[in-house]
Amino acid sequence: MATIITYGTFDFFHYGHFELLSKAKNLGSKLIVGLSTDDFNQQKNKYSILSFEKRKKILESLNFVNLVIPEINWNQKINDIQKYNVDIFVMGDDWTGEFNYLEDYCQVIYLPRTDKISTSLIKELL
Repeated sequence: MATIITYGTFDFFHYGHFELLSKAKNLGSKLIVGLSTDDFNQQKNKYSILSFEKRKKILESLNFVNLVIPEINWNQKINDIQKYNVDIFVMGDDWTGEFNYLEDYCQVIYLPRTDKISTSLIKELL
């Protein structure tokens, strides 16, 4: 079966994250999650309420996530795909088209986001 990889910050882990990751895992037998480090989030002008280590613990607690790796920059995806023999790269459909350049290395799939929930919406309520 296929090895899947996806990337994200996964702050305030919520049902939308769960749905994306479980749908990604259903595409293959192994799911790797590239988790944005705190430093990389700062480079992207994003901030996380939860630290990298706390977000990593949450992801590692999911029985369908096989491996969590640090995402330290935008350019590591090709190396990760090659290093982990990835068959399918998955992102939410809010990124449609952004990662098509990876099609030279693996299949690229954009999954629909879960309606009415996002980390941005949750942060607005704080």
